[in-house]
Amino acid sequence: MRVADGWKDYSLIDTSAGKRLERWGDIILVRPDPQIIWENPSPSPLWHNADAVYERSSSGGGSWSYNKKLPESWTIGYNGLIFKVKPTGFKHTGIFPEQAVNWDLCAELIKGAGRQINVLNLFAYTGGATLQCAKAGAKVCHLDAVKGMVEWARENAALSGLSDRPIRWIVDDAMKFLRREIKRGNRYDGIILDPPSYGRGTNGEMWKIEDCIYELMQMCTAVLSDKPLFLLLNSYTTGLSSSVMEYLINMTVGQKYKIKINSEEIGLRVEQTGLAVPAGSTAAVMF
Repeated sequence: MRVADGWKDYSLIDTSAGKRLERWGDIILVRPDPQIIWENPSPSPLWHNADAVYERSSSGGGSWSYNKKLPESWTIGYNGLIFKVKPTGFKHTGIFPEQAVNWDLCAELIKGAGRQINVLNLFAYTGGATLQCAKAGAKVCHLDAVKGMVEWARENAALSGLSDRPIRWIVDDAMKFLRREIKRGNRYDGIILDPPSYGRGTNGEMWKIEDCIYELMQMCTAVLSDKPLFLLLNSYTTGLSSSVMEYLINMTVGQKYKIKINSEEIGLRVEQTGLAVPAGSTAAVMF
């Protein structure tokens, strides 16, 4: 497992009974995590000092309960980047901190390429990978189907002093966009994909990863350049394990290019126990 241990403004303090205890800057949050199927017999005393707790509703969804008045949003930093943190109605905060290992990998490859790299970041959310790639010197096309997420990413770019970098901000459905890029002949040296398990496009298009991922990977293969650098596929879905992703990539990208795949879990270190909790799987393709 690759563990995102480079954070200073974020920490996973403890995990127990289906919940995470996390520090985001100076603020401590408790959020649900269904894979936390254990109870810690020696829990952190900070569980009693949480500033806000997300509680799931029996009818679906959930809401935050606040133990003290918090700002609507605040910022945390990572490796020179600044991100806005904001608790949302879906328990998220605007950052998946485990993804920092993938941000760093992409930046390292871009810096070592010795040439201009053109990156496509699909399902790009609030822009962690986009900003790290742009900071490393790449041209980036940032795409997400949710306008609010793209606006949030642009705000993070401004906070990080990267507004002047060559980033295209696109609000669109990933599949529709790729079909147009194939017709236009646009090509990319690096592609990052962090698709949700379920979702909807800009016009209500239904996305289910198991049904759509093969066609998506075929289209990504078609928009790779003649001299690609990397492709990175991330999954939070248990049915799309690292081994399944590796096979999928070999049956799409591997049919056109000579590739090397490194597929494994990524995760976060728990301060209270010293153990690492998995937070998804990633298949990194090197050309």
